[in-house]
Amino acid sequence: MSRPGVWADDRNAALLTDLYELTMMQAYFREGLRDTAVFDLFVRKLPANRNYLVAAGLETAIGYLEDLHFTPEALAYLESLGTFSRDFLDYLAELRFTGDVAAMPEGTPVFPDEPLIEVAAPLPQAQLAETFLLNQIHHQTLMASKASRVVDAAGEAAVVDFGARRMHGVDASLKAARAFHIAGAAATSNVLAGQVYGIPVSGTMAHSYIEAHPDELGAFAAFAGIYPDTVLLVDTYDTLAGVRKVAELAARWGDDFRVRAIRLDSGDLGRLARDSRAILDAAGLTGVGIFASGSLDEYRIAELMAQGAPIDGFGVGTHMGVSEDAPYLDSAYKLVEYAGQPRMKLATHKVTLPGRKQVFREADEAGTLQRDVIARADEVAPGRPLLQPVMRGGKREPGALPDLAGARDHARQERQRLPGVLRGVEAAATAYPVSVSDALRQTADSLRRSLGGGSA
Repeated sequence: MSRPGVWADDRNAALLTDLYELTMMQAYFREGLRDTAVFDLFVRKLPANRNYLVAAGLETAIGYLEDLHFTPEALAYLESLGTFSRDFLDYLAELRFTGDVAAMPEGTPVFPDEPLIEVAAPLPQAQLAETFLLNQIHHQTLMASKASRVVDAAGEAAVVDFGARRMHGVDASLKAARAFHIAGAAATSNVLAGQVYGIPVSGTMAHSYIEAHPDELGAFAAFAGIYPDTVLLVDTYDTLAGVRKVAELAARWGDDFRVRAIRLDSGDLGRLARDSRAILDAAGLTGVGIFASGSLDEYRIAELMAQGAPIDGFGVGTHMGVSEDAPYLDSAYKLVEYAGQPRMKLATHKVTLPGRKQVFREADEAGTLQRDVIARADEVAPGRPLLQPVMRGGKREPGALPDLAGARDHARQERQRLPGVLRGVEAAATAYPVSVSDALRQTADSLRRSLGGGSA
């Protein structure tokens, strides 16, 4: 399968940027500020009830940087604005990304202030990338983080992405399906995401199909006749009566009955699942599963699982698709080094850590994560380094980015290494320990003093 485009219409992806990125670029161009700049992309703090985030979106980011260029159409539009000089537009016509990128692999649990991506490139190039990288890393990390919670809450039950119809646009629905799969969702209802990314696609039936037939049993028979290994939606009229009609159909068809599951989409899902299970078991349909949907999120799924509801899978749409309880991350993309010299921001509540960095993650003998240390890039500290080189000289490092299945496996393995308390749906009493190394703190203090900001 060919590598998908970076977004829904990537012909002019270079224009998916804020205007001030381009006006700053022109100023850099005029002033000759083209030395290597280092930018960190990170999240300042976790949303409420989040104990960790799951890094995602790196593949999209690298695809964008690999192909970064201004088309003739893009340059013509910029010229029409009357803001940019001819010599600068000529510069843009030849611009390609030539920098280096280090990043945390997709699926890695991450915490506040840890760089998800470090971009080192000539200042104008690194500046231009800000908007797109934040857009994609923010969204996909937000989606993967939400889905990871849903998957954890569901335990052994499968989670299927049902969210495309209520997500915020076409690109969001595609990239979210990808992020959900990294986080452990088994399948998506989004057929285009299946085609683009190779994600398994899954679906059941709508109430309109039942309503289009004279009676419910006839609708079940017609659908199962076309799709024997299917899931029948039983709550269009009376849920338990619908389950009994499934049992009636099974009795009529005998060995020809191969329906895989029933779907509950409304009402008291815990009670209905138990009553449905009793009806199915009494009819000898112990192999017919129960699939639930309808305004579900990790909180409701955790509640159902705690009740012992006999549910084998969940279709999760709106609440996961828009990360309803935490719809954004406090993400940032900040200059931390220019021309070999550390840089930092001192604004209230937005102080940054200067210089190139590495994040070291320590685990105990059983493999359970214990703490992270944000250090200078030239330090050696206990634990494994999380930031890995993924681009050099504008080209992706061979083998540096795993495919989607590899990112999914990595996410599963890393999530299992998290302390159990972090995998609940409520905020842990104690946050996962993340500290700053002494050397990095000294660099920050020294720079702060030189900038007139006192000590940290």
